[in-house]
Amino acid sequence: MLQIVYISTATGTVDTAAILTTSRRNNARDGLTGLLYTNGKRFLQVLEGDIANVERALGRIDADPRHRAMVVLSSRDVNAREFGGWAMAERVAGDDGDAFVARVRALVAQASPSVRATFDGFVQLHRAA
Repeated sequence: MLQIVYISTATGTVDTAAILTTSRRNNARDGLTGLLYTNGKRFLQVLEGDIANVERALGRIDADPRHRAMVVLSSRDVNAREFGGWAMAERVAGDDGDAFVARVRALVAQASPSVRATFDGFVQLHRAA
């Protein structure tokens, strides 16, 4: 099973509801799990599943004009899923920073130490935003 972690930058206003709807449908169809974090300006996502399906999804995501400058932070084989279900972590204006950090930490609790550290560092960096 392949697990990919990438980061990218939004090209404009992000409609997270539309992204979530499409992603849930596609991920269920393709047997993918993972986590997408967005703060409205950046995307940080982990995808895991069958190699061909993860690579196909990554190709669709890379071609999506809603973001640019995709950088794959890690690509590794995993023996078992670290994310049992797909989730969206979004912080909106007015959210409590500490509560949001705690929520993201709970979502990545079963992930490898490197994936947890990537999400934790990104969320900590953007907690005051």
